[in-house]
Amino acid sequence: MNKLHQRVGAISNAHVGADFENAALLFFNKQGMHLTRNFPLKIGISLKKKNHCFDLGSASQKIIIECKSHRWTAGGKVPSAKMTKWNEAMLYFHLSPKDFKKVFFTLHDKRQTTGETLVSYYKRTYFHLIPEDVEFIEFDESTGDIIGV
Repeated sequence: MNKLHQRVGAISNAHVGADFENAALLFFNKQGMHLTRNFPLKIGISLKKKNHCFDLGSASQKIIIECKSHRWTAGGKVPSAKMTKWNEAMLYFHLSPKDFKKVFFTLHDKRQTTGETLVSYYKRTYFHLIPEDVEFIEFDESTGDIIGV
């Protein structure tokens, strides 16, 4: 049964996300980083903080990672609902401790009509919401290559 908002060929969107997190975990393990899934970290605007679980992270290595495997829509349009999740991730990065490295690990996906990647589009359109200390890394699932942005 095809579900309207499910990736073609995927068992479920949850499986897609878990597989993508595994790819990120493997990449960072090769870099010598031993990360925890659902890494809890206290974040907040004021002195009152609340735990947020980042997709991956490490207290000893002071790194937090959010993983997003979103694509352009089948018609080449902006996945606007997904962009709200990216904005939410940027807010969580902004609210996190300044001494943590912040990485946004995304799928390398090019728009068929223009060749623009979703990350390039996001950075061009939402530049005002991106904290200066966030590093973008794109993963090309067809080659397994990492593209630093």
